[in-house]
Amino acid sequence: MKPMTHMLKSRIAGCFGIACSLLLCASITLAESAPTFVLGPKVTADRKVRSVVGPSVRIDDQGQISLAWVEEEKETRTVLYSRIEKVEGPIGELVRVNGSSEVPYSRQEAPALALSGDDVLITWAVTHPKMTPDKPFSNDLRLSRSSDGGKTFQPSVLVNDDQQVIGHSFDSIHVAPDGVVHLAWIDGREGKKESGTFATRSIDLGRTVEKNLKVDESTCVCCRTSMTSSPDGTLYVAWRKILPGDLRETVVARSTDGGQTFTAPVIVGHDKWIFPGCPHRPASVGTDRQGRLYVVWYTEGSDETPSIYLAYSDDKGETFSPKQKLNLSKGTFPDHPQMAVDPEGRLVIVWEEQSPVRREVVMSVSLDRGQTFSAPQKLNEKKGQTPALSINAQGLASLAWMEHAMPSHRIVVQTLQLPVAKVVAKQEP
Repeated sequence: MKPMTHMLKSRIAGCFGIACSLLLCASITLAESAPTFVLGPKVTADRKVRSVVGPSVRIDDQGQISLAWVEEEKETRTVLYSRIEKVEGPIGELVRVNGSSEVPYSRQEAPALALSGDDVLITWAVTHPKMTPDKPFSNDLRLSRSSDGGKTFQPSVLVNDDQQVIGHSFDSIHVAPDGVVHLAWIDGREGKKESGTFATRSIDLGRTVEKNLKVDESTCVCCRTSMTSSPDGTLYVAWRKILPGDLRETVVARSTDGGQTFTAPVIVGHDKWIFPGCPHRPASVGTDRQGRLYVVWYTEGSDETPSIYLAYSDDKGETFSPKQKLNLSKGTFPDHPQMAVDPEGRLVIVWEEQSPVRREVVMSVSLDRGQTFSAPQKLNEKKGQTPALSINAQGLASLAWMEHAMPSHRIVVQTLQLPVAKVVAKQEP
């Protein structure tokens, strides 16, 4: 991989012309009729431990669901994996991912999870063995691999190659169409005030990783990265960038050479959000078979209004459409959006809705490549948080979240079957 430096690119699509300059964002357009999707039964696992972080979820084309999360009990933290073989459950045997001598870092996001056939790939941070009181956030990024469908995991591989006692976390993992495994994370190795976004890849399904590549600098230190790729192999990574004046903007960079180099990042929403700290709220990205890139993110904008937005790009992330606001409720705080996109461009988006007395997990669906959406629908029963989701090529999505079911932490998984896809003609940007 080749190191690179660059300046931030920020362009507004000329193809939107005057309309884009007059309408930089719009509210969600509701579908004229309720989409005909089917929610499956809820599958749950109650964990009577001190804390649960996660879960992450992935569904394969056979409908098998993989889960990963971190548990803490007394002085022990464990990365766990489980598989659901059938839609109706149950959640299968719990498999320990980290080695007995590896202490998972106390973190605020679930392990990153990806699938490739029978291979299960999980990234997670381990507490740095040389961590000191003056460097409390020091960790190393590890990659664990199973070649037997998650029944056993091989010894983990170190991802970061700098050997420095600093932070290497807020990671994402993605398997491209050619089988190459890509990883991105936030890294403080340069010793600057702000961390940077770094990436690497594995061409042998996680047995080894290549030299680390700096993608960009001035990265918001705790807004997780997100990755996706289009059918032609174009790779995208999204993160939150810090601009002068404490502006926090969601940006996307792309690679057309398999992750060996990346373009300068492009601002997605031009939110002009000034925030002198880290929001802990990542973006989520996905693509469809026609190559449209979708981005969902949280921002408070220049008017300090908590909002969740969607925008898309039809020119490989060079420019983005006017953003659409997805949350409709006026009395709640929208949070932590996540998105899954199937090949036909059907979008499923989940997020949290918080108020002083409740915390809900809601879902909205688009069947027309992000043009219209269903009204947000509540999913949880108890106090819910940290929603995650995945969708396969057949339009079967797996939704997962955690509920507080005292005295337990309840992991909840539910499927969503979208209707038979109708091929949507490619739309002009």
